[in-house]
Amino acid sequence: MRVTTRNARFQQWEALLANRTKRGRSGEFLVQGVRPITIAVERGWPIRCLLYAAGRRLSSWADGVLHATDAERVEMAPDLLAELAGKDDAELVVVAELPPDDLSRITPTGPVIVFDRPSDPGNIGTVVRSADAFGAAGVIVTGHAADVYDPKAVRASTGSLFAVPVVRAPAPGVVADWARTADIRIIGTDETGTRDVSRCDLRVPTLIVIGNETRGMSASWLAACDEVVRIPIGGAASSLNAASAATVLLYEAARQREEK
Repeated sequence: MRVTTRNARFQQWEALLANRTKRGRSGEFLVQGVRPITIAVERGWPIRCLLYAAGRRLSSWADGVLHATDAERVEMAPDLLAELAGKDDAELVVVAELPPDDLSRITPTGPVIVFDRPSDPGNIGTVVRSADAFGAAGVIVTGHAADVYDPKAVRASTGSLFAVPVVRAPAPGVVADWARTADIRIIGTDETGTRDVSRCDLRVPTLIVIGNETRGMSASWLAACDEVVRIPIGGAASSLNAASAATVLLYEAARQREEK
C-alpha cells in the first residue's frame, strides 16, 4: 500500500497522535523512534502496520524491522511520515495494538508501582522506564490521568513500555482489592510519611503508590495504604518530582532485594 496524500487512512493515524478517544476506539497507538520500535519488535508486541518513507534508501535497521514482522507495510510520502514521526528524517513509524487493561498481566514477583492520576505523560514514561530498570513487576496508572499511550509517554519510556506490563485502572478500589487478594502490601509515599523509606521492608511483594504531581495521593489511596513512607531530602527543595520519587523508591526496593 502507498499513501501520498492526506487521505482518510492518513487522517486516522494522525488522530492517534493527539486524540486519546480515537486511540481507544481503534485499539491502536503510534510508536516513534529507533529504540522503542526495536524493543516493540524484539518483545513480540502486536504490530498492525509499519509505515516507511517512500523513495528513500532505508538503513539496515529499518530494513531489518520491515522484514522482522508480518505486519502490513505502508509506503508513505516522506513529508507525511515526518508529521506522524515528529521529525523530518524518520524512516519508520509503527502502528501498534493497545493491550488489555487487565491486572492479570502483572505477576507480582517484584514491586509494583501505582501512579495515581498523573497529569504529565512524560512522567508516566519516565516511571515506566525506571520500573524496567529496577526490576519492577509492573506499573498501574489509576484515576483520571494522562494517557499511557500518548506519544510523549511512549517516547519517554524509551521502549520500556514494551518490556514492563502497564495497566490502566479507573479507580483505586479495584487495584487495592487485587493487591489484598494477592497478599501484597500497599505502601504510599508522602512528605508527611511516618518513617523514611530506607526503614521500610520492600523485599516482600509491595504496591508502591506515587501521587499526582501537585496534589499527591488521593484520599482513597491514603485510606488503602498499610503505611505511608517519606523520602528524606535536604536543600531548598520542598519535594521531588513524582517520577523522581518513583525512581528513588524503585532503587531502594532493588537495593534491599540485592541484600536479602
